[in-house]
Amino acid sequence: MSDSEFYSREYNNRVLFPNHPEVMARWADKSARTRSSMICYLDRQYGESAGEMLDIFPARKGDGTCMMFIHGGFWRAMDKQDFSFLAPALVDSGISLIAVNYDLCPHVSIEAIVKQMLRASGWLWKHAEDYGMDQDRLYVAGHSAGGHLAAMMMAALWSVYDDELPRDLYKGALAISGVYDLRPIVQVDWLNGDLKLDEASALKVSPAFLPPATRAPVVTAVGAKESSEFKRQDALLGARWKSAVTADVIVPGADHFTIVDELCNQSSALFTGTRKMMKLDK
Repeated sequence: MSDSEFYSREYNNRVLFPNHPEVMARWADKSARTRSSMICYLDRQYGESAGEMLDIFPARKGDGTCMMFIHGGFWRAMDKQDFSFLAPALVDSGISLIAVNYDLCPHVSIEAIVKQMLRASGWLWKHAEDYGMDQDRLYVAGHSAGGHLAAMMMAALWSVYDDELPRDLYKGALAISGVYDLRPIVQVDWLNGDLKLDEASALKVSPAFLPPATRAPVVTAVGAKESSEFKRQDALLGARWKSAVTADVIVPGADHFTIVDELCNQSSALFTGTRKMMKLDK
């Protein structure tokens, strides 16, 4: 088997896990019910393009802790509203949820998406207190492509990007089933036709080859049923970011999609690990 054939198989989660339509349908149903039943502020614009919007689910209790969650979809699919279902468990635990959108490939590049996440993060820091959140209690999380983007935020030089922002804008990160070395994607024809990466551009946006910008903790997670490449990616970030990665959660029985459900289960290792990273376990 060639490298191209291997990577094409290993990254094709929708083929590897044929249960994904049922999982996504459940997410969509729970998310719609969440938006109709919880206090939320939808489609707040953080930038000028159509994709630069976010949804806010504020916690009315707690200490102002907030998680900005970045959705996956290989940078070319899905939407923030697909993940509203994360809000009930988080808000009940005193954590506000920000679900953020971005423009999708091939209309924009991955580098452009990274810059959008910088804008969203800056907007969040500047407007946090308007929604009862603490500027000093902001965390970032993401799944799959969103895990990649969350890691990129931990490598961001915030005060260089915007001198109003603090060096440690995010106090920690949760990166779920992320891709941290994008170079193998160059060989995945069914995907790279939209992403348009080459070796140089892939390396430029690979957080495994960038240093973390602060000493803030990073928690990584991957499902036990995921492909060998996603497990390798998870281990790679831990090896390259030894100073930052404080925990790695291997979720038994979880695949690339069902792992996200663990963030709705307050007794799961993923949820409790997130609370520990946020210093909410005292």
